[in-house]
Amino acid sequence: MLHVEAIPALKDNYIWALVRDTACVVVDPGEAAPILAWLQDTGTRLAAVLVTHHHRDHVGGIRELVDRFPVPVYGPAKESIAEVTHPVAEGQVVALPDLGAELRVLEVPGHTRGHVAYYGHGHLFCGDTLFGCGCGRLFEGSPEEMHASLARLAALPEDTRVCCAHEYTLDNIAFALQIEPANPELAARARRDRARRRRGEPTLPSDIATEKATNPFLRCGEAAVVRSAQAHAGQDLRREADVFRVVREMKDRFRQ
Repeated sequence: MLHVEAIPALKDNYIWALVRDTACVVVDPGEAAPILAWLQDTGTRLAAVLVTHHHRDHVGGIRELVDRFPVPVYGPAKESIAEVTHPVAEGQVVALPDLGAELRVLEVPGHTRGHVAYYGHGHLFCGDTLFGCGCGRLFEGSPEEMHASLARLAALPEDTRVCCAHEYTLDNIAFALQIEPANPELAARARRDRARRRRGEPTLPSDIATEKATNPFLRCGEAAVVRSAQAHAGQDLRREADVFRVVREMKDRFRQ
């Protein structure tokens, strides 16, 4: 059976490991040490590396890993990542024979211009595009690009497991409650995820259904989200992409 594990790294990153029997593939290894320790503890063999985008906290461990294990490294063709041996683009399928798995590549620009996600076997590895109850900052792309990228991910099957790269969920929930304070599913998520963190558990993976019900960045057509954005902007916002832009600006300035 293929299963997925979150390996904590750096301050708040998760490196995702796809595992079948004694073989694994890791996604966005921002540092090598946690992976090397996990491989030793589990007796698992590294078969490949997947990368979503070029930021250091997602690629910083690749060189040390491939120096020890000469495995293929898949990453976005539109970004310059020295360690990538297999550039990938929209619609390609990454075959992982050691796992008996295939993942489809989705181009999801916004956080960076070449950002990709990997989807398959009921799981989405989305890097810094979609977070638990949030989304990534717009470092290189436009609001329109990110809004379109998030809409693509929201259209995936609702039971898709969302494997984000950071444990940002509680901060994102605090912001979302300011945007939609009367959303009962958001209130329930807040209770559930706060309890998880108190127990030392990750809030991830989430799923598409939960994100569609609680994540303001996927709810830019909902009346409460539109009202909050319009109140902040002081003007009517007729396009969902404009609502998204304002909500993203609000989150950039948000402090608990």
